[in-house]
Amino acid sequence: MSKNILVIQNIGCEHLGNLSRLFESDGYNVLLLNSQKDLIPTDLISYSGIIILGGPVSVYDNYDYLKDQQKLIKKAVDMKIPTLGVCLGSQLIAEAMGGKVYPGNLKEIGWHDIEITENGSRDIFNGIATFKNKVFQWHGDTFQLPESAIILAKSDTYIQAFRINTAIGIQFHIEVNESMIEEWIRIYSKEIMDLKLDEKNIIPQQKEQIINLHILCKLVYNNFKKMIYDYSHKYNQQY
Repeated sequence: MSKNILVIQNIGCEHLGNLSRLFESDGYNVLLLNSQKDLIPTDLISYSGIIILGGPVSVYDNYDYLKDQQKLIKKAVDMKIPTLGVCLGSQLIAEAMGGKVYPGNLKEIGWHDIEITENGSRDIFNGIATFKNKVFQWHGDTFQLPESAIILAKSDTYIQAFRINTAIGIQFHIEVNESMIEEWIRIYSKEIMDLKLDEKNIIPQQKEQIINLHILCKLVYNNFKKMIYDYSHKYNQQY
């Protein structure tokens, strides 16, 4: 079984966070690429899973490194490689697979309520204790998905998670911890000021918020790990 995971990072402060510890504890070999400096690989045969992380840019900015990631996503799906996109990563999946990314009417920054769908509870959120969850968000863009997409989570405002074949997109940040949130507040301070947001609504007000998010992160990780396991045993010999 291949234990190589490709992780594409679009900005330094938006990293694997709590997912890093989970992959390390299970002995995965994580290859971390800087999307703006490193070449995005075209040969994916040695990877059993791909993760594309967030960033402050938009898919429609049409940077070459974003286009290269969309090409990678299409190839990964063709090869049935489990692919997980977080925030910008989810938007790249949506665009690559025939959807359309565009600016939303409302920026979601801080803690917001989402609802896991029935399909979601049988998929990447399998084992979820409650369908309604408060999660950490930092995005302004949303997407129109192709008809083949399966909605896994939603809110009153946006689609929050989806599946297209072997690609999972999650708009909210399952990976963050308190130190990451504090760093983002510093790095993205201009955005916070421009939107006249209160930092108190971004920092977790109750310990349970960050604890529950860590639990959700581990649950998503375990379900994604099962996708990796199934791929490794069913498909690796084809390539």
